[in-house]
Amino acid sequence: MNYLDVVGKRIRDRVPRSEIPNERDTDLLFRIYAVLLLAKGLQVTTEDVHNAWVAWMSEIDPTHASLIPFGDLDASTAADDEPYVVAIKSVVADEETHK
Repeated sequence: MNYLDVVGKRIRDRVPRSEIPNERDTDLLFRIYAVLLLAKGLQVTTEDVHNAWVAWMSEIDPTHASLIPFGDLDASTAADDEPYVVAIKSVVADEETHK
């Protein structure tokens, strides 16, 4: 397990289980979220999370209806990215507290 896996697991642990995709392999998705955390920290947005998800889902299901720019999503679908933003920011806040 490398450092991105460790950070990704910390993010995953803060996302409600019901919000985690049903696809078998979400390890790569959470590694990408770990990169977002390291690159953007508290500045991460729902659009960033969506773009990361699109990169991952493109390999899983290239015909998925939500593989469109964030601004083109309906409000309900766009809101699906919020738990990941909350989780990422929560991990960042914890890291700041423990420095």
